[in-house]
Amino acid sequence: MPLIERADSTLVVVDAQPGFSGADEEAAAAAARSRDVAAWLAGVAAALDVPIVVTEEDAEANGPTHPAIAANLPPGTPVFAKAVFGLAGVPEILAAVESGGRRTAIIVGAETDVCVAQSAIGLCDRGFRVVVVTDATFAPGAMHDLGLRRIREAGCELHHAKGVYYEWVRTLEEARAFTRQHPDLARPPGFRL
Repeated sequence: MPLIERADSTLVVVDAQPGFSGADEEAAAAAARSRDVAAWLAGVAAALDVPIVVTEEDAEANGPTHPAIAANLPPGTPVFAKAVFGLAGVPEILAAVESGGRRTAIIVGAETDVCVAQSAIGLCDRGFRVVVVTDATFAPGAMHDLGLRRIREAGCELHHAKGVYYEWVRTLEEARAFTRQHPDLARPPGFRL
């Protein structure tokens, strides 16, 4: 597969809500790590003018998008209620992802085996290049890996946040300029730039 083109990318934040944090300490810690990475990548996308679309499933029960992610969204970022597991089944969400003519969907959020997988596959079925960010998605226990396997088998790509960042910036000069201009994003959670 070719490198990810920033000018062709849309970041899609799927159901990154507190209600999907898992039922035990280990799952909660894994969910928090993935949300931290998703929040960082949302900040990077905003800084690089990559459009962002956000979905929320049953916000009354699961809460709104996690505050760490919401804090990094540009003003006016569309946030859509999603009553189906796959976002492509909601015409307004699909229209928002399609609206800028960009054909690469970079997906973060929860849960990997259900909403992330069904959203990724639905977009792939509609001709999008779909990249699921493995360290910015979450499902408890074995469900994360099972979801990633399903996503890959359906023809979607799996990348990590660091890789997406470097494919978006492409050059040492641009990476250095980015860290100078955005020192708050120069130290991502869990890895070094």
